Order: sequence, then C-alpha cells, then structure tokens
Amino acid sequence: MDPDDLVKLSSNENPLGPSPRAIEAVRAAADGVNTYPKASHADLREKLADEWDLSAEQVWLGNGGDGALDYLSRALLDPDDAVLVPDPGFAYYAMSTRYHHGRVNTYPLHKSEDFAQKPANVLDAYDGERIVYLITPHSPTGSEMGHEAILEVVDGVDDDTFVLVDEAYGAYSDQPSAVSLMDGRDEVGVLRTFSKSYGLAGLRVGYILAPEAWADAYDYVNTPFAVNELALRAASAALDDEAFVERSVETARWSREFVYENLAAKTWESAGNYVLAEVGDGSAVQQAAQERGVIVRDTASFGLPECIRISTGTREGTRRAVEVLNEVVTTVER
Repeated sequence: MDPDDLVKLSSNENPLGPSPRAIEAVRAAADGVNTYPKASHADLREKLADEWDLSAEQVWLGNGGDGALDYLSRALLDPDDAVLVPDPGFAYYAMSTRYHHGRVNTYPLHKSEDFAQKPANVLDAYDGERIVYLITPHSPTGSEMGHEAILEVVDGVDDDTFVLVDEAYGAYSDQPSAVSLMDGRDEVGVLRTFSKSYGLAGLRVGYILAPEAWADAYDYVNTPFAVNELALRAASAALDDEAFVERSVETARWSREFVYENLAAKTWESAGNYVLAEVGDGSAVQQAAQERGVIVRDTASFGLPECIRISTGTREGTRRAVEVLNEVVTTVER
C-alpha cells in the first residue's frame, strides 16, 4: 500500500501534525545542535513554571512522559517498594517501577461500571503503596476523575504515599488541571506531555510538576541533557501556539462525536483524543481493518480483547475509518 493512503489511528497522535511554530523553531535551532542544551532546558522549565504558576524547580523535564515517570521512580522508590496502578491502564507505570526494582499492585476500572474512576476502587485496593497513579482522561477508556474524587484518594492514603495525576490527554478535557490541587500539598503531582495536543510525539518532551517541598530531588535523579536541543526549542515555541492547540482539541471533539454517532458498535464517551469501541474480536477487527488501510489499536494488551481503541483523526480520515470498521465489524465473526 502507498503510505499516503493509510489512515493511522492507533497511537493517539495528532492528525494535524506538529505545531507550525514548533517546526519553525526546529529549523531555526538546527545549526546549534553542536552545543549541549543547558540554556534551552532552563528556558523551558521557567516558561512552564510561568504557565502553571509554580517555581521552575518544580518542573521535571523528561524524555517524553515515560522519561519523566522514570525520574519519579528514581526519586521515590527503594527496592521492593510497591506502586498502585489502574487496570486497565498505561503499561509504562508498571514497567518503570520494575526497572527500579519495585513491585506493582493494581486497582480496577470495571467495564460493568462503564470504567468509572471511583475513589472506593482505588482505596479498597490500596495497601500502603509508595506511589498511586491516577490518569484522567484515562486511556484507553476516556473516563475522567474529578477533583473531589482525586482529593478523596489523596486524603485516604498514608502521608508518605505520593499520588501522581497523569494528564497526558488533559488538553482534550473540559475539566481543569489537577495542578490546582498541589497548592499547599506535598503528596500530589501532575504529569503532562507535548506529544498529543502539540503534535510533538516524535521529539519526546514530557514533564512532571512536583511538590515544592521536595522538587529539588530532580537535581539528583536527572540525567544530563535528557531532552535534546531541538525538542526543547520546539516545545517552547509550541507552548505559545494556542491557536494550534485549539484546532487540535476541536478536531478531536468532532472526530469523537462522529465515531459515537456512526460506528456500528458500542462506544464509551471519551475526554481524550480516542474512543474505545466494543467490536467482539478486537484482534480480528484490527487485522481486517489494517488490511484495508485503516490502522487502529487492538486493546487485548489492556485486558480488553473484545475492544479496539480508535484515535481521533481528521474529518476525512475519521470518515474513512468508520466506513471501513463498519464493513469489518459486520463480517468478522463475533
């Protein structure tokens, strides 16, 4: 197949491409990559601190959200410490924990409850873990956790437990960021990324906003120059590109609604740039759609073999994906 004919809606990437300002910044900085990115690292930390009304020390830049999670594991986990992660949920929470010789426990999001994120489900599973991971909007389901629910979890765990709120898809949600919950607290932090709404997935820039009381731990766990010069400059420029982010969010909203209304399968309402759909045999549907040039995510790895996750696309791409999936769903044995 001609790559230009493929519709790739499997990785929650931005279908509009990268922020135009980021592209300009990369081109402008290209002839300076012979030097280490010390100044640009400091510049982006300060800019993000201004964005979130925090100190620059509280901004932990990483090589993507994954890299930022590794820094958190380095800072907080001793060997054999446990963390509590959602099931289903993002696999890298557990991976990073195990890389740092920790243990992984889970709390459930029940399909029978439409994957509602209930504090009771978290706290019933809680057993003194060092880190509790919450994700809103949740992937792959798209469900959210409101501020009152987050605080119920925070107030229900031990004083030495840290609650990380993963907002990788936060730009697509109407809910305000949980950064406001950090005020006066040293047990709550937030993860954000430039991969989604800013369209910089290939440059790998993510960050954790850490409590002021121990934010200086970053200096002890940060690898030298983990985020490269071009990525830092692109992220800084993209941060100013509000119009692009608005277009990205609006595109995702349109695409979600189109999938809800036109896909011949059960879907769950999502606050992210993706929709979870129940199609019977997710792997068979994914494979059959791919053979027709539409690539979606088989969610068996999330423990949902009967579902697929469809990233939001352009209008043309979304329409084509739904058309192909409707053909496939009716032909694949359920």
